[in-house]
Amino acid sequence: MTRRVVVTGVGLVCALGIGTEESWRNLVAGCSGIAPITHFDTAGFDCKIAGEVKNFDPFQWIEKKELKKMARFIQIALAGADFAVKSANWKREDSNLDEVGVYVSSGIGGFDIIEREHWKLVQGGPGKISPFFIPSAIVNLASGQISIRYGARGPNSATATACSASAHAIGDSFKIIERGAAEMMICGGAEATITPMGVGGFAAMKALSTRNDDPAHASRPWDSGRDGFVVGEGAGILVLESFEHAQKRDAPILAEVVGYGMSGDAYHITQPEENGDGAYRVMMAALKDAKFFSNDLGYVNACGTSTPSGVFIGTRALR
Repeated sequence: MTRRVVVTGVGLVCALGIGTEESWRNLVAGCSGIAPITHFDTAGFDCKIAGEVKNFDPFQWIEKKELKKMARFIQIALAGADFAVKSANWKREDSNLDEVGVYVSSGIGGFDIIEREHWKLVQGGPGKISPFFIPSAIVNLASGQISIRYGARGPNSATATACSASAHAIGDSFKIIERGAAEMMICGGAEATITPMGVGGFAAMKALSTRNDDPAHASRPWDSGRDGFVVGEGAGILVLESFEHAQKRDAPILAEVVGYGMSGDAYHITQPEENGDGAYRVMMAALKDAKFFSNDLGYVNACGTSTPSGVFIGTRALR
């Protein structure tokens, strides 16, 4: 018999706000977090806009001596985890920490640190590279730092599966709890790639919008005038628990996770299969796992990349 899994905490840090309440308030007010890039000089770049986390002060969550060990995506992940854990009203003494895991993913990781340390190498040789370079940049250290902070000694992992990384983290965490390998998982994703290499690389793929004169309306999925996505940074962290564990500590239950599916197109390194088969199969796998029918659904959250081909293929898959 599989166990029920519920969501008890949510933590958001994004271009719309620092914290779940501020982010949600600005979202329902119709605000846009997209604006001209301030992290670096965009002269010569085709794309000059992004969704930066504004006024983020890492010292609210991280001691100065620890900050040099963490790329920006880890800093933001720790803030997101703090909001999620507080939202869940969870304290260490509420759980056997051997049964609390962390699964926070990132598509790329510490691009900011990689670029900084490479510049040091070019300018001054290998002796200038920081001893904290690798642990501050690799994808799994968001999960690692969160586990250290909360003493979570259960399953600890991270995927680096591009746009799907955080969805995989949540889905895999759901399965970990469902099969009884943990009672609680702090899970989700964090990304901070608004850097010269990050923006320049996506722009070289012709994936980014260049509607620099109208940042608030640059991302326009399902629109015939779409011209690409807008890169952003932030973290989205959930606390998942077994239903029994949540009940035992009288946790706020926000939602229940009932199904998860995965698939691969086996088609192209960046483009989905034109008939939408891969996206169709993964949705059907999730419905099958949940024992749902498509007419049971009230809402579908689409990828909506705003790229010319991605939106068309996504629409075909949904139909």
